[in-house]
Amino acid sequence: MRLRAWIAMLTVLAIAGGVEAQRVLGQNETGFQQGGTQPTADPRLAGLEWTFVRVKYAANSITGRRFRMQYWGEPWATDGPAAEQNLSRRVRSTTAIQVGDPIVLGLEDPTLWQYPWIYFVEPGNLELTAQEVPILREFLLRGGTAVFDDFHGPYEWESLVAQLKRVFPDRPIVEIERGHPLYSCFYKLDGYPQVPGIGSFMQGRMWEKGGFVAHLRAIMDDRERPMVMINWNTDMGDGWEWSNAEDLPGYVRHTREAYRIGINEIVYSLTH
Repeated sequence: MRLRAWIAMLTVLAIAGGVEAQRVLGQNETGFQQGGTQPTADPRLAGLEWTFVRVKYAANSITGRRFRMQYWGEPWATDGPAAEQNLSRRVRSTTAIQVGDPIVLGLEDPTLWQYPWIYFVEPGNLELTAQEVPILREFLLRGGTAVFDDFHGPYEWESLVAQLKRVFPDRPIVEIERGHPLYSCFYKLDGYPQVPGIGSFMQGRMWEKGGFVAHLRAIMDDRERPMVMINWNTDMGDGWEWSNAEDLPGYVRHTREAYRIGINEIVYSLTH
């Protein structure tokens, strides 16, 4: 979510040394494991490789967008670079996956095909170009995975659906129900968590923009593999970004959930 400037006015002045230093995981990784102890890497996934690829995209023409972008920055860059830095550290420390340094790419970048996993943040703002539509379709049908995160409410849902229908007009969007192997491929999860954005959390609520219930939805390929993972009414990016903000101890359980579901989505995409 794009509330960092607002959060900073409320918190940074009160935190010695600044929140920015706390947002990147260090030795005391309070966002995941109590006591500050380092987790042991699970050897089951040795030989796999993964890089956090943030997709740079053009935003749509929602009223007032130009002013907001001037003040907050482009929506594709939300939560970066702390979110991908922290998640990459977490994947590296808890699994045996070989983790590359996070990068930013546009869909037309020829190096896109070197990476099997890509991430779109705030995709309620997404507007694919005519050139990007067939590239994204081909990327996914070749076995790639696209993850969408941090968008909320019915308006942003309909906006993203309109873009995805351009990519796959005949493939439905389905719910990934509890019991799907994604929820047990690494961590054993009881269901899909709702991770509140840091701004919503500080206002005492889990939701924003009318997005009261979190959903994990997908578009499947011909083998019933979720090639598009849609994280709606949740903000995993904030959970990763703020995972070591020790002055917000109540947020720790949400960052823990963000890591667990995020890592499960990564592991599933690399093994199926």
